[in-house]
Amino acid sequence: MSNREKLVIFDTTLRDGEQSPGATMSVTDKIELALLLEALGVDVIEAGFAMASPADFDAVKKIAAQIKSSRVCSLSRARVQDIEAAAQALSAAERFRIHTFIATSDVHMKYKLKMSPDEVIAATVKAVQCARNFTDDVEFSCEDAGRSRSDFLVRVIEAAIDAGATTINLPDTVGYSMPHQFGQLIAEIRQRVINADKAIFSVHCHNDLGMATANSLAAIEQGARQVECTINGLGERAGNAALEEVVMAVNTRKDVFPVYTDIKTEHLVHLSQKVSEITQFAVQPNKAIVGRNAFAHEAGIHQDGVIKHRETYEIMRAEDVGWNGEQMVLGKHSGRHAFRSRLDQLGIAFASDEELNCAFNRFKERADSGAGLSDNELKQLVL
Repeated sequence: MSNREKLVIFDTTLRDGEQSPGATMSVTDKIELALLLEALGVDVIEAGFAMASPADFDAVKKIAAQIKSSRVCSLSRARVQDIEAAAQALSAAERFRIHTFIATSDVHMKYKLKMSPDEVIAATVKAVQCARNFTDDVEFSCEDAGRSRSDFLVRVIEAAIDAGATTINLPDTVGYSMPHQFGQLIAEIRQRVINADKAIFSVHCHNDLGMATANSLAAIEQGARQVECTINGLGERAGNAALEEVVMAVNTRKDVFPVYTDIKTEHLVHLSQKVSEITQFAVQPNKAIVGRNAFAHEAGIHQDGVIKHRETYEIMRAEDVGWNGEQMVLGKHSGRHAFRSRLDQLGIAFASDEELNCAFNRFKERADSGAGLSDNELKQLVL
């Protein structure tokens, strides 16, 4: 690890993830997930937006009191009342962070904030300085950074760092950026901000055009050392960068990404399933890493290759992310090799190749109906 830099994993499932319409979680649900995120090895858990509601405040407060190893964070607008509420809710935490933000794009400043650029910078400085009264771990986010003018981003970021921000987050709030553009933005900002060495640069990417993970990875290549993400990619509209995708990308492609994480990847599938259970948001079968088909093979050519040597069609080990058991699916695309391999595993043998061929033909006739066969169905079919 000595030649690799730490990538901070900032999980916002409990805050941005809960903002998915219909994904509201109870305080009890949030505490359960927070403890699982801590066990996963998440560095920062954004427990909520303390000022948003009494329930959010209560959740942040209770999570802060129970989490011991991860840093607990609360979001706040660049307003004194928000920051004071966040500090109060976080006061029992072993380690905590206040995350304050304000929009920096022209469209947000003009139509939402109705503030001039100079007023936004003044609000930034005031908010960061206020947060520093409660903790030395202050994150500042430039909302809609992906559509902000780079000259203004440089000004506001320099002011935020001078005021005491230790993490600078550049969100692609509406999922507008393309990976090459977002990577260039991170590189340009880090190069032009004169006090960039005094802060960790972070990204928070949304998935409106399906680019959240790709944009996050492009940012890592250009020096971002924190990624804000969620389990299953949960979040506003089309969601956020999926934690499991970012982590397994940097783990699998160490030749590309000079970073490491402290995530215990064998917990990923369980946590994904728990988030799905609590939110009632199903995980699509072909979802990368945690979808039930992510390591499954039905095509005969693929099955034959994997049986002979796993790496022919798998770039990760299913066990490394928490999957257990056989991932071969016997269906109409399966070949003789996979069929025989499954029968061997079930302890089923035939006296002759002719009997095996007859059993395989019965299997193919049944499989042509479209559904895959379970082990019990396979036994009934061939015995």
